Amino acid sequence: MHILVTNDDGPPSNESSPYIHSLIHSLQSAGHVVSVVLPHEQRSWIGKAHFIGSAVELSYFRPGTLHQDDGTTHPLPRDHDNDAGSKTEDEWVLVNSTPATCMQIGLYHLFQERGPVDLVVSGPNYGRNTTALFALSSGTIGAAMESALCGKRSIALSYAFKSRNHDPVVIAEASHHSVKLIEYLAKNWTEGVDLYNVNVPLDAGVSQNKILYTDMLDNRWQGSCFKAVDASVSEVDPAAREKALRDQDPKTGQMQGADSASVPVDQARLPAKHFLWAPSFSSVFNSVEQSGPGNDGWTVKEGMTSVTPLRANFMRNPGIQGEIKLPDNEQPTLYSIVDSDDPYVQRLMEQALQDRLGGRCKALSSLSDLPSPSTPVFQYREYERLEFEHAMFNSSSSLTNAYIIRKALIRKHYLTNTVSNWVTKHPNSVLRTNVKLACDFELDYAEFLDDALLEAYELRDSLEKNEERADSEKEWWILKPGMSDRGQGIRLFNCEDQLREIFEEWEVDESDDESGSERPTTEENGDNDGDDDEQGVVTSQLRHFIAQPYIDPPLLLPSSSNRKFHIRTYVLAVGSLKVYVFKEMLALFAAKPYCPPWEDEDEVTDLARHLTNTCFQEGGSSNEGSVRRFWQLDSHVPGLSHDWKEKVFDQICAVTGEAFEAAARGMMVHFQTLPNAFELFGLDFLVDKNGTAWLLEMNAYPDFGQTGEDLKEVVVGRLFEETVDVAVKPFFNLGNDAVNGTDSLKLVADLDLGRKS
Repeated sequence: MHILVTNDDGPPSNESSPYIHSLIHSLQSAGHVVSVVLPHEQRSWIGKAHFIGSAVELSYFRPGTLHQDDGTTHPLPRDHDNDAGSKTEDEWVLVNSTPATCMQIGLYHLFQERGPVDLVVSGPNYGRNTTALFALSSGTIGAAMESALCGKRSIALSYAFKSRNHDPVVIAEASHHSVKLIEYLAKNWTEGVDLYNVNVPLDAGVSQNKILYTDMLDNRWQGSCFKAVDASVSEVDPAAREKALRDQDPKTGQMQGADSASVPVDQARLPAKHFLWAPSFSSVFNSVEQSGPGNDGWTVKEGMTSVTPLRANFMRNPGIQGEIKLPDNEQPTLYSIVDSDDPYVQRLMEQALQDRLGGRCKALSSLSDLPSPSTPVFQYREYERLEFEHAMFNSSSSLTNAYIIRKALIRKHYLTNTVSNWVTKHPNSVLRTNVKLACDFELDYAEFLDDALLEAYELRDSLEKNEERADSEKEWWILKPGMSDRGQGIRLFNCEDQLREIFEEWEVDESDDESGSERPTTEENGDNDGDDDEQGVVTSQLRHFIAQPYIDPPLLLPSSSNRKFHIRTYVLAVGSLKVYVFKEMLALFAAKPYCPPWEDEDEVTDLARHLTNTCFQEGGSSNEGSVRRFWQLDSHVPGLSHDWKEKVFDQICAVTGEAFEAAARGMMVHFQTLPNAFELFGLDFLVDKNGTAWLLEMNAYPDFGQTGEDLKEVVVGRLFEETVDVAVKPFFNLGNDAVNGTDSLKLVADLDLGRKS
């Protein structure tokens, strides 16, 4: 359907309009064409009014991240704006007038190229619109009434909240529930009904509760809706007043932080007073408490959704009653199994699937619950629990979130060989200029170090030359166990004696693991009463090592106390093979200000100056300033141009695309793509003083928790939503609009490796 949406709360705002963005997301995810025209600011309690005598002006809103107040308003539409960005972004129209005027403008003057409007939805209102007292003043219902008078079927939708804590999961459920109800009403519209007034309780589990046709409770005010104040009181902000009304105690009508009692007025003369809108909602709530079943107020109070059929004259359409039962036998398009050990990841992926796919995706806990083995299913699970055999036998209907083999990228010693082999055959490759070629070697015991260095001749040669160099001229190296993650076991050294001392610290064991997870294991998370070095490595990670030239001097930012940082970039690889770079990157900072290793008073023991992995820091990513959004870093850095961040991003895209191509074409045994798989990787880059972005390493199953709580929705939540659009929807034929990239996911490699599902 082509659905025209308005409201009376204005554009998305966690303060005054927290539900509109979620509903539009859910409508679009259900496959509807959605056109949006909203008041440019809060217009509650205005009914079906129009402002006369003033010109109606438009502005243009580009929504940002769901549940984040980062949308932007522009004076011109995208086609006329030189700085508009992508033409595929959503854009809404804002009107400096009432909800009813928005509806008139939207129906007759906008969106004509999208075809006739099939249905008008006004809302979701921030709060219930039950009973006559609320309904007759509601701008939400007023807009739906205006639409009905224009001959369009209309639905006024309101969310009856009990808390101002806007839980995204609860809001998503209410929006999905509302979309199913909207679709049901549109398909089963009753003759004689002009509009439906729908009230949805904003409670967890609302979609499992009953939906009832109801009457509208007829109630009355129990006193004045205005409060007398001194004439000297300055004008009150309407949005602030609306917030105060929502915060009042429903039983007493007392507003928080305000005295609701009237100011005494001398009746012998006309008062020099002003009056504020201050209705007591106790009139509404008391009438609901005293009423019986069957009306809208009682139904919502009991946690059920109310649907009140109305005529365009506010009269209820008689003869419609009973319960609405939404179809529950609809087969979903696909099933999903989300099974992550990390609650941080589990909730965000479930939310992304709900927001992007809605009712088309049904959650399962096991493949054994599928109707048949060939039923479309998406697995997002820990590597060890992925059922690859099912995916291999059902390659056209089973999608997994990891490739089976990708050592060429995620194992440090394999990545070294991948890059080395590629640049040998492609001497002009960007990998030559943006990857420090490392020396890899194997070592079982420290006593065999001399033998190991015979193979790593570049490293041996450098260490021998260091013996004759001044401290400031010595070449420093950084040692990394080939199979460690989260920065464990990293050391700095510049001579063979230092290297030998490092190995003597560790007991050696041998293991291999294809999972490549960067997240901490159960043992790492458990209690440890010993004195083990937190920057050591477990024995199973020892044997393979690489030594990389230490990058100095790194780029330092005065705003971050000249602490060293690296860039965490999330990369999505899809099928065989498209590679995308997520533009919302993170900068992770070391705990202490940087100084070159030869100037460090503690020499190389104080790794807090050199290691930027937040896992080492007490408090981790919750430390103030330890994690920042890359695009919010300083724009003006001494020695670099003002667009240094754009140049760094371009380098990251080029390096990422070529690194994946090097693995896919040059190391096919160790990187085997599958047409029915995708995977998210975490790539780390270090920017030096000259603005060169150096690839450090790649990680499978990146530790998303390092993003922290403050940025999890805008970074990880958005990444998962984009992943659903780019990787999941196209595989299950739910839309190919995003396969060539989005504003957030840039396509950096598009290879045809000859593998088809």
